[in-house]
Amino acid sequence: MGREILAEACLTPRLSGLGVSPTVAMNELCDELRSRGRTIAKLGLGQSPFAVPAPVVAALEANAWRKDYLAVKGLRALRDAVADYHRRRHGVACSGDDVLIGPGSKELMFLLQVVYRGDLVIPTPAWVSYAPQARIIGREVHLVPTDAASGWRLLPEQLEALCRDTPHRPRVLILNYPSNPTGGTYTAQQIEALGEVARAHGIIVLSDEIYGELHFEGRHASIARSYPEGTIISSGLSKWCGAGGWRLGTFTFPAKLRWLLDAMAIVASESFTTTSAPIQYAAVRAFEGGQEIEDYLRRARQILAALAQAATRTLRAAGVQVEPAAGSFYLFPDFAPLAGALRARGVETSDALCARLLTDAGVALLPGSAFGRPPQELTARIALVDFDGARAMAGLAAARDGEPLGDDFLRTYCFTVMDAIERLCAWARPGAAPDPRSA
Repeated sequence: MGREILAEACLTPRLSGLGVSPTVAMNELCDELRSRGRTIAKLGLGQSPFAVPAPVVAALEANAWRKDYLAVKGLRALRDAVADYHRRRHGVACSGDDVLIGPGSKELMFLLQVVYRGDLVIPTPAWVSYAPQARIIGREVHLVPTDAASGWRLLPEQLEALCRDTPHRPRVLILNYPSNPTGGTYTAQQIEALGEVARAHGIIVLSDEIYGELHFEGRHASIARSYPEGTIISSGLSKWCGAGGWRLGTFTFPAKLRWLLDAMAIVASESFTTTSAPIQYAAVRAFEGGQEIEDYLRRARQILAALAQAATRTLRAAGVQVEPAAGSFYLFPDFAPLAGALRARGVETSDALCARLLTDAGVALLPGSAFGRPPQELTARIALVDFDGARAMAGLAAARDGEPLGDDFLRTYCFTVMDAIERLCAWARPGAAPDPRSA
């Protein structure tokens, strides 16, 4: 009789306290509730509502036959296209030799922490997977809280204070802008000031610019311009190109960090080996750009900006505090002004807030606690994505050029989001009752 296989006791202790990623868990819960007949507005998972641009889809179709393993670091033509994109868009001096391709930027972030033994510095609120990845690997995590008064931005003096308290430690600072979860960003001057502190203390900056092309005014500025020697630019296809399920991410390194790229490639060769060949070939077309993709981005920015502005107005009118977004498809409201009324209904944490919103109003958000905020802080992330982006783009194309997008357009093409924000605000007001449509 053989020995019984040991179960939970053999799991690595670093998994203690970790669950499935909150975004993934919320998306799966929403799908389950919808399958039971519930009316649910899915404002939890940050998935682009827009279709992949037609020329990129055509490139995937044309390359679907490709079946061979590609180089671990990525298809040479794609690495060159990514480097050219960053030179063209951001004025960053780089070549294809400085680029690493992976199956999503999330995987590349994980590999970076595997090979580089540095503390992870994360301004909060921050994307849900940064800190869990570091804890799985065993890296020290420093959460640096920001606040609405600063636009949820990391201040240079905060970074300086952290480095001064514990000097000579290797560090990786993650900057994500436009931000998930706040929709905020940094000006060129603010980025330059952070770069000066990073340079003074030898910090590696992982600049997560996956939403860069969704800056509402198309004016995203990379920190790699002011701190080129220490910045790794993280990008990919999931957000600005609408191809989250394609799983393709890119890291662009400065020449001085080529040793780090090479180390990550070694681990990649023993883990994912290579990224899907057809998708890499199609991604070349995405990063090459051109007028059709520029038109796609212009329409996406216009729709998302109008939707964010309308949602912000509605939330503020209901007494909810929220900073205006500058890009991406997120808002990060704070329900603190309504705390007294919410407390009287048994809502004292962000988790309870989102649980009740889902139950009572059929609106799925993610709690601020998932983004590194204190549980008692009544913040949440709204993903303004539950609408048919292809249909909205077609509607925009039919409108007169330059015409501002009003509520009529948004109610026609983004109704679920507009309705959900109104239901959310109606629920949050004192004396609100459950919405019968969510039952």
